[in-house]
Amino acid sequence: MALIDCASWKPKSDEFVFAYRFPETNLSTYTQLIVYESQEALLFSKGQLMGKFGPGKHTLDTENIPLLRNLFGIPFGGKNPFTAEVWIVNKLYPANLSWAINSMAVHDADYQTMLPLQAEGQYGIQVTDSEKFLIKMVGTKDVFTESDMLSQAYGEFSSKSKSAIIQFMTSQRVGFKSISAHLDALSNFIKPNLQAFWEEYGLTMTKFYVTDISIDTSSAEGRKVAEALASQASMSITGHSWQQEQMFGVANNAVDQIGGSGGNGLLAGIMAMNMMGGGMGAGMGAGMMQPHNNQPTFSGGMQQGGMQQGGMQQPVVKEIYCANCSRKHLTTERFCPHCGNEYNPCPRCGSDNLKTARRCVSCGTPLQTAGPGPVTGAVCSSCGAPITPGASFCSNCGAQQTITTGNVCPRCGATIPLTSKFCPKCGQKI
Repeated sequence: MALIDCASWKPKSDEFVFAYRFPETNLSTYTQLIVYESQEALLFSKGQLMGKFGPGKHTLDTENIPLLRNLFGIPFGGKNPFTAEVWIVNKLYPANLSWAINSMAVHDADYQTMLPLQAEGQYGIQVTDSEKFLIKMVGTKDVFTESDMLSQAYGEFSSKSKSAIIQFMTSQRVGFKSISAHLDALSNFIKPNLQAFWEEYGLTMTKFYVTDISIDTSSAEGRKVAEALASQASMSITGHSWQQEQMFGVANNAVDQIGGSGGNGLLAGIMAMNMMGGGMGAGMGAGMMQPHNNQPTFSGGMQQGGMQQGGMQQPVVKEIYCANCSRKHLTTERFCPHCGNEYNPCPRCGSDNLKTARRCVSCGTPLQTAGPGPVTGAVCSSCGAPITPGASFCSNCGAQQTITTGNVCPRCGATIPLTSKFCPKCGQKI
């Protein structure tokens, strides 16, 4: 039986190796053990640790390993054989080890529903207690790699990571839309929860990063959610509604079934759109071409842009932010349902403004000047800027003004008979 004269290890694998067991166990008191920088060698015999060796060249004799005499009764001198396992532990600390978890059901703060999420990132880890690491983590393996590390610790690592991510998003009220802006804070929140876990195995986590959180599309439910979010983003960019998208889909299907882009196919598409209108007639076909996010326009009583039906303009209800409490309410509500503040709409975009505001907070349109008593002067019919009564053109935008006789309403610019005390168009007191 040949005895080993030299034992050493140089990592050659593309994957990071944490620990390596030297394949030969027939050693002698003349065997040389070479330990390179960032390595530590451990000698085991009969299940007992015989010694640890740092970087350098070591001779495995009774002087370096006093336990040899107790275990094998080896006398001093001579080339005395013995059996032992040589483990070499890599004590480098790589910072680019990958991790990934999925199947996280999170109640999202943005969409107010459960979203299936997945997360991935990188971490760095270092062996600080080689003996504990070999006994508790490595076990009977000959080579312990990065994949073995993640596989061995995945269950508890995954559980602790998921709990920390869900706790962070819930307690901080961070939704899926904005989670990418909080990845650094999320990483710092998760890392302390994992430190104790790694220390139990003789390891120390040096780095931890969350690089991405996305929708988990591994299930049918996740794929449906991802499609819905993509559709919502598309509609938000192009300015069409879900109903309009369905109409286009029905029209396209009708054209395909007819067989091409001929006149019959076009007629079928128009008929399909009219059918989707639910009896609203040809006006539906024209109204569907307008984006669903039109801003309302105001002139006296509130009139909002929308679909035409029988020559009458139908209101398009939308949400605006209250100028007093900054919470949302509908444009059809005269008073904010949250704080009771009266809705003071901008004549151009419909945004709510304080009574004392001189310009709209959203579009900058000049508003009625605050103060006691009636407001004199007139406003441009195009941009809403104050103009001199009787002026032919606006000094702000250059739009031509209609020359009128009688008084001019300072709010809407309408002509007011000399005998009237209120504007017949918007009700402004003169």
